[in-house]
Amino acid sequence: MRRLRTGQLTARTTLALLLLLLLATRLASRERWPTAFAVPADAAVVEWPTTDGVAGAHFASLADITPDNVAALEVAWVHHTGDVNDGRDGRSATAFEATPVMVDGTLYFSTPWSRVIALDAETGRERWSFDPAIDRTLQVMVTSRGVSVWLDTQRGPGEPCRRRVFLGAQDARLIALDAATGRPCTDFGDGGQVDLGKGVVRLEGRRADYQQSAPPAVAGDVVIVGSKISDCKVADAPSGVIQAFDARSGAPRWSFEPLPGVGGVTDDGRFVPAGAANAWATLTVDAERDLVFVPTGSASPDHWGGLRPGDNLYADSLVALRASTGEPVWHYQMVRHDLWDYDLPAPAALITLWRNGREIPAVAQATKMGYVFILDRETGEPLFPIEERPVPASDVPGETVAPTQPVPVLPPPLVPLMLRPEDAWGLTPLDRWACQRQIEALRSDGIFTPPSLRGSVTYPGFLGGMEWGGVAFDPASGLLLTNTNRLATVTTLLPAREVRSDGYDTDAKVSLGRQAPAPFGVKRGVLLSPLGIPCTPPPWGMLHAVDTRTGQVRWEVPLGSSTDITKLRLPWNWGSVNLGGPVISGGLVFIAASMDRRIRAFDLENGELAWEHALPASAQATPLTYRARRGGRQYLVIAAGGHGGMRSRLGDAVVAFALPAAAVPAKEGS
Repeated sequence: MRRLRTGQLTARTTLALLLLLLLATRLASRERWPTAFAVPADAAVVEWPTTDGVAGAHFASLADITPDNVAALEVAWVHHTGDVNDGRDGRSATAFEATPVMVDGTLYFSTPWSRVIALDAETGRERWSFDPAIDRTLQVMVTSRGVSVWLDTQRGPGEPCRRRVFLGAQDARLIALDAATGRPCTDFGDGGQVDLGKGVVRLEGRRADYQQSAPPAVAGDVVIVGSKISDCKVADAPSGVIQAFDARSGAPRWSFEPLPGVGGVTDDGRFVPAGAANAWATLTVDAERDLVFVPTGSASPDHWGGLRPGDNLYADSLVALRASTGEPVWHYQMVRHDLWDYDLPAPAALITLWRNGREIPAVAQATKMGYVFILDRETGEPLFPIEERPVPASDVPGETVAPTQPVPVLPPPLVPLMLRPEDAWGLTPLDRWACQRQIEALRSDGIFTPPSLRGSVTYPGFLGGMEWGGVAFDPASGLLLTNTNRLATVTTLLPAREVRSDGYDTDAKVSLGRQAPAPFGVKRGVLLSPLGIPCTPPPWGMLHAVDTRTGQVRWEVPLGSSTDITKLRLPWNWGSVNLGGPVISGGLVFIAASMDRRIRAFDLENGELAWEHALPASAQATPLTYRARRGGRQYLVIAAGGHGGMRSRLGDAVVAFALPAAAVPAKEGS
């Protein structure tokens, strides 16, 4: 046998090792991408028919993007709307909070200035835009959370306005547009629009206090709207009436008044009706049961209820209305005689619970208090125990609080409910000491501490707990996902003569409301240290997974950071104030919401961070995901435009992510 030289042996050995390494890499690659490198040609279209998905549950059955391959997500396209402003030029500051809908291969969404834009869902190319020409100088900040779509089955393909896009414009107009062209449907209302103020009492001279920010709800051939109302200025604010209109003609169909007969008598004998109790969150439709779920807010004025004695039903309630007629079917009041601005901020999510081998149709309602109420969808009966617990009494003349409030035993509260001086937090010992002194000087008796003349700690604050992003529900695991804030606010009642105007004092970082003709106005703001940092312990933002089979919390993790605001790279994960909600797909939870410029994916099973990607601006919006055509890729889309009120990075981008076209795993039935 011929002897091999050492060099030959080394070369051949090296070649063999390289071949083994290549094989191992291929095997690892096959393990990571377990099937083919393309989407099956028959992979079904999966639409996103409302801003909150199907049934308000923020869930998609798509599973192309999974924990195994999410790291490969890349930007597929970016669209810039041009609608962004910081408020320093006399025009309103913007907050881009919209979630698009996706039907028929097209994305439809609204910008902060209520412009409607239609994009090709796969390329991001603009198909049309519509400008309702709202006054861009009336408000300190403007936003719009999206639009709704409706298919008129009485019209044939190709007929004008067969598919309609409904917009609730900021200035309280309901507008119907042809989904194909963006032109107004002239047979709807007056040339394509309805003045929503016509059906609202006590609106004269207060048009600027009555607005729209949520997308309309569509049930059958009925379009249903709530409203956004300034509820700290006067006791007799405009009515929070829920209104329904014919989707074809715009004719009124029905209305529901949330505060019939509620009000009080002033010292001079004048009766003052309470207003608001409006639904500014998105309404959720159960088409099968002909129900629309309406989460209402607080009665006016927010923080002194002497002119609205009693529980103020139907304020702060989840109200189930017959969608076709407006008839109340059931209601559940979650805050009685609200003094804390604890509106129900989020859309109700229609979920399914399994009990003793039986499916129970349920509805989950997130609240600013950090409570999740889970009720029987058909009757409103609680599906987990709820206790009546006593709450602190008021020490303000003329105020009588509700003696008890309903508190869910399960799921447990997702945020702390008490802030004591010893709980104060600070970046430095001096900072913490200053926070302790502030809390000692205030009334702080836990959740539902009434507003007071010396100032009261409201914890959770009026930002939540949970906010308008709502919850996401995974039907396979029964996990319900939601994000929370952990900030305290201070609510101080002032003699009316000391509050000369409504608005926001940027120097003092507090808002002021006259609450006229109440004897007390109100001052409120976030409880901050001298360094401008929350006095509440971090994390200030969290993401939680609740097991609806047991009512227990499966996992919770900090959400986001404040790095983009503080400009400091800190080694700790303190979370972030957040606005926007989660979406579940493929065993992942996708969420942005935080003040940093990031979108993230967490493993649904254990909460581990699976992926994050930088955005051109912070994203105070809820993402969506879809497949626009058979055999096409799954896209993840988020509006990244920042928030003028939170002073985060502003922008005007809609960003779409997808797996690389050559690296999309084929999955049966995806």
